[in-house]
Amino acid sequence: MALAVLVPGGRGQLGRDLAAATPEDGLVHAPSSAELDLTDPEAVADAVAVFASTARDAGHRPVVVNAAAYTAVDAAETDVDRATAVNALGPQHLATSCRAHNVPLLHVSTDYVFPGDGTRPYEPTDETAPKSVYGRTKLDGEQRVLSTWDRSWVVRTAWVYGEHGNNFVKTMARLATTHDTLSVVDDQVGSPTWSLDLADGLLHLAAAVAAGDNPPRVLHATNAGETTWCGFARAIFTELGLDPTRVRPCTTADYPRPAPRPAYSVLSGKAWADAGLPPLRHWQEALTDAFSTNALP
Repeated sequence: MALAVLVPGGRGQLGRDLAAATPEDGLVHAPSSAELDLTDPEAVADAVAVFASTARDAGHRPVVVNAAAYTAVDAAETDVDRATAVNALGPQHLATSCRAHNVPLLHVSTDYVFPGDGTRPYEPTDETAPKSVYGRTKLDGEQRVLSTWDRSWVVRTAWVYGEHGNNFVKTMARLATTHDTLSVVDDQVGSPTWSLDLADGLLHLAAAVAAGDNPPRVLHATNAGETTWCGFARAIFTELGLDPTRVRPCTTADYPRPAPRPAYSVLSGKAWADAGLPPLRHWQEALTDAFSTNALP
């Protein structure tokens, strides 16, 4: 039986890739955050009810994949109420409505729920201790989703870039045309993740849970391997055919930001693979593919 996928946040970076990656025999509805405001519980209830009914009438298995989020990490430090409404209360509204209509829910979360001081890849079961408002609101959302509906899953990811919206890869490509050299932080470590690979992984998970499988309810999904922001920037320059030494390393202290960034935020994919889900490929391979398929400038 084919999937039907509802993607709140469907006009964002991940949401658009989820819509594009949904199999041709499936159904997808990917409303923007303006079209489906997760902070409006009545709107959420109506949207899930219509989606579930339409999907089942068409002989499809419905799944909701929540790609909507307040992701302005620095702005969240002072915009706490809005960040909480979108990242915590909104997902709870979704979970409540999904429970009412027996629809599995996949909720996308972040590496920022961890303290960022680790020395090995974080497992889903490791202790959380977010250092920023963004991280705290995302963790709050995770907990609300998991406690509200037992057919909900949290998928944490990190360092996402893609064809749509603003991201680090596009910023580096733009700055490369206006600066002879760039200083990029070299003391923060993570795993760059192509949004199209993440979307594909989420759809594999969606198919599994729609079919009745019960993988662990908290999972991690990033491209494999790790690097620093400086290393990532140099790889981007290489893909652009530019001299990577134009990217100079600096420290986090050199560029203080309102919200603290994790020094180490590599997420382990072991639980994902153990659940029988296809592991995401190495980040360097994904980056090369993203450029070679013209998904990036």
